[in-house]
Amino acid sequence: MWARSKRPGLAAWRRYLAAGLACLVTGCAAGPDFKRPGAPAVSHYSNGVDPTHTVTAQGAAQHFMPGAQVDADWWRLFKSPQLDALVKEALANNPGLEAARASLLQSEDSLRSGHGIFFPSLAADAAATRQRYSPVDQHLPSSIFNLFTLSASVSYALDIFGGKRRTVEALGAQVDVQRATEQGTYLALLANIVNTAVAGAAYREQIEATRQLLDLQHQQVKLAQVQVSAGTNPYSSVLSLQSQLASLEATIPQLEQRLSQSDDLLATLAGQVPAQWQPPQIRLADLTLPADLPVSVPSDLVRQRPDILAAEATAHAASANIGVATAALLPAVNLTGTYSASSTATNTLFSAGGRTWAAGGDLTAPVFQGGTLWFRRKAALDSYRQAMASYRQAVLGAFGQVADILRALDHDAQVLQAQDAALAAAREALHLVEINYEAGLATYLDVLSADAQYHQAVINDLQAIALRYQDTVALYVALGGGWWSASPPG
Repeated sequence: MWARSKRPGLAAWRRYLAAGLACLVTGCAAGPDFKRPGAPAVSHYSNGVDPTHTVTAQGAAQHFMPGAQVDADWWRLFKSPQLDALVKEALANNPGLEAARASLLQSEDSLRSGHGIFFPSLAADAAATRQRYSPVDQHLPSSIFNLFTLSASVSYALDIFGGKRRTVEALGAQVDVQRATEQGTYLALLANIVNTAVAGAAYREQIEATRQLLDLQHQQVKLAQVQVSAGTNPYSSVLSLQSQLASLEATIPQLEQRLSQSDDLLATLAGQVPAQWQPPQIRLADLTLPADLPVSVPSDLVRQRPDILAAEATAHAASANIGVATAALLPAVNLTGTYSASSTATNTLFSAGGRTWAAGGDLTAPVFQGGTLWFRRKAALDSYRQAMASYRQAVLGAFGQVADILRALDHDAQVLQAQDAALAAAREALHLVEINYEAGLATYLDVLSADAQYHQAVINDLQAIALRYQDTVALYVALGGGWWSASPPG
């Protein structure tokens, strides 16, 4: 059997009446006053991670700086004029960012509109009619006359229990939601641009290195075929090399497809049609790895990240809606006044005989609504609990993301160090094989094999470099992107 929510009893109504009388006396607003949630009582993001350490790979060191300010123009730290130009174009033309800004303006205008409920409502009316009068008494002649009327009315609803104030408070919270959403859209756009540009540069260079590797493997196959014809090598060696060659050739279309997708994505991010836009030819060597990485303290992170701020503002709006729903349960007082003047001729319109006026007030209170208002308030309470749970989830997710990225940057440096060692070993092995080949101690096939291993090490190294760049971008995004430190326009 379904459990039923209890309807308000006499004791509950007494509590609300007492609260209403208290509000009437003190001028308070019904419902809870929203209190900004505090930050989690932690000083670091992950156990076992030194927040002040340095990671180094390829001679590029990255220093973690707890409490350092996050640059608002963090993408400029990569020191690429092409990347800066791409970001500038996207910020000017991206339709998603334009839509987010329009939504923010809409919410601000709605808030301005909401403030109007604090003022009296005035209305004016002017009417002119011509009519024929037919008296009930048939002995009197009918008459045709003109009637001119001017009237004005004023009404004002007293906000005794703060329902209007809570409504405007909710509208203000919605402005905060849209502002955080616009900041999040801005940050996501920047991250997508930089990450896609880095990925495109890596794909482009991997394609070049893979084509060089293909040329070497083609030579290996030809040389193996010559050795098979000479009877110095089994045919199985040719088949093995051809299998490796076919597998490597299959990676070229995949890389080209990813490069095309990254170029098309950059075009759409820049607000352009891919067919009418030329992607910048950015290379990994054109980028500089930021050396000093800020790490915001946890108590600051919850005041910086747009997703957390949006969740907090959503909870604020839900809290204000509890007050709106509570005020609807209480009496409402309206003051009204009217004034009118009527006459059959315009020159006597303002004469004393045609003037009327009225002034008064009324008090209305909900008596029975079938539980509608009561359960509407319960729904508002449920919405607030849901919003606060979503806020806590956003905070936990943010802390986990920062912890993951800090560890990822550590691991990226370790992987790149290993790839550098592998690349150096492959380069040295190729050098030694070339010396032995010149001395007649190695075959040309040995040279080709060593060269192929070297080019494969180059490809692996490119992938590790790109990942380190992208995880650096992810750190700036996870910390909120530094929007609060941007210089004011103008």
